[in-house]
Amino acid sequence: MNNQAISIIRKKHKQILENWMKFQLSDEGLREDLMSNEDLRIQSEELLQTFGESLSDTSIEDPRSDVFTPVIDILNGISISRAKQGFSPRETGSFVLGLKDALVAILQQEIKDPQELFVQSNKISRIIDSFSISTFETFIKGREDVILRQTDEIAEISTPVIRVWDGILALPIIGTLDSARTQVVMENLLQEIVETGSSIAILDISGVPAVDSLVAQHLIKTVSATRLMGAECIISGIRPEIAQTVVHLGIDLSTVVTKASLASALRAAFALLELQVVKRNRFQGAKNIE
Repeated sequence: MNNQAISIIRKKHKQILENWMKFQLSDEGLREDLMSNEDLRIQSEELLQTFGESLSDTSIEDPRSDVFTPVIDILNGISISRAKQGFSPRETGSFVLGLKDALVAILQQEIKDPQELFVQSNKISRIIDSFSISTFETFIKGREDVILRQTDEIAEISTPVIRVWDGILALPIIGTLDSARTQVVMENLLQEIVETGSSIAILDISGVPAVDSLVAQHLIKTVSATRLMGAECIISGIRPEIAQTVVHLGIDLSTVVTKASLASALRAAFALLELQVVKRNRFQGAKNIE
């Protein structure tokens, strides 16, 4: 091993780590609420140790060398972990770029020849920059996975199928209906119809901000799918502004039972099932005491 930079990095491991930690701890964006300083030091020391072991006369010339695979693996793990913890891309990128600052600083301190310093600093910078790109790509993928998982969870929470009476299901829809969400709504509703043997399903759209032709099509598809399962579907929550929009757009909902409120829809469902709800006097049968 003849490369001067490699010798310096391995010899000055402890000083580089301390300088790197100093850079990180002095950052105004440091998230101590997400990671303790001790955990940050452990991550930094592991990465620096593995990086130093991966350097050779060959690998220092090639930032994409397979020798750096263990370093990339550590960075990928850190990136995904930080994406799940809630770190920003800037905070994660600063972690890697801070290492470059610490490495270049020690080279400037140890290499006196300006030409040699430029050459060696440039080699190290190219390697760390390559690490930064890989780190950023992995972080974005991790963040996308988090967002997709949260989106699925929100979709499940926002489309609950409620059994309001024996044979009657209600599905309150909150927010805008799109193709993907309509699919979730239909799947949840049809599955619940099968499991409960219900014959009536109420779709309450009082929480839908607006109804356009696309939303109306999605509703009609849901009604059609429900009928194919042998159940009748009632749409409730038709506000005056929604009714005007439906008429203005020329959307035909004449084949669908619609009601202004969930209570009205429930009364209609009782009528279809030939059920009658009778209000009893709570004091009926009580004796008057003088």
